[in-house]
Amino acid sequence: MTATIAYADVEPGTELPAQTFPVTRETLVRYAGASGDFNPIHWNERFAREVGLPDVIAHGMLSMASAVRVVTDWADDPSAVVEYGVRFTKPVVVPDDGKGAVIEVSAKVAAKLDDEARTVRVDLTATSAGQKVLGMSRAVVRLA
Repeated sequence: MTATIAYADVEPGTELPAQTFPVTRETLVRYAGASGDFNPIHWNERFAREVGLPDVIAHGMLSMASAVRVVTDWADDPSAVVEYGVRFTKPVVVPDDGKGAVIEVSAKVAAKLDDEARTVRVDLTATSAGQKVLGMSRAVVRLA
């Protein structure tokens, strides 16, 4: 696969389509099974509260992976992402209320990095319940 967005068609400030990602307790159970991360802070409300959390929280890597989907969907190619990193700033609290939580992600092209390699830096903003949950969220993307 190759990215379908042309390097020549983007400029710094180009906004990617924003997306929202619902996270329920069922999502956490499924992610735990797939990842092998069965830490009780992700499924046991009593334990989460005992260790000082407000409730069960989403896996950090689930939040990180959800956010980068904005970039992979935009590029139309997951392999176009050649570098990606974040800082975890706040947990995504997932109440057991039938609704869960929502991660809201927006992104924009921050810089064109290399004309020859056709790479751009995309900065992402991820929030949940009005709180920024990822900081310094950046991806380097190779475009067509």
